[in-house]
Amino acid sequence: MTTTASTAFGAVNATSSGMCGITLMNDQVGEVIADVMKEKAGVKVTYLPSMIRLDAVTRMDFDYDELSEALGEEQGYFDASNLEESMSTHYGRMVHEDDRTIMFANPEDAAEYIGFDLPASVTADVPAARASAD
Repeated sequence: MTTTASTAFGAVNATSSGMCGITLMNDQVGEVIADVMKEKAGVKVTYLPSMIRLDAVTRMDFDYDELSEALGEEQGYFDASNLEESMSTHYGRMVHEDDRTIMFANPEDAAEYIGFDLPASVTADVPAARASAD
């Protein structure tokens, strides 16, 4: 059976939510990451049967040494590969630094971390630009 959405593509509200987040496996490492992150301002943790969802307003930092300590390991144990192994999906812009992974809701905020200068046209109001193209 095939179903069709009741609205045309693009007919929904396309404004930025100002949110970013990840979905973790609901296992021992995912539980520890969630426990650390739920103490951070602006982070909401939702436990589901097979996954843990972390959503944040504007930005979310995963400090590797903080996560290493929470896992009972030495500093330097936890890194980007450990996070990506536990993570199944993400939304927002992800930037890996040597000591942390940062999730950004807005690409403009991530651009300064990766040394990318966005032209003014990219930072324009995207929904307004889409509407004028129609």
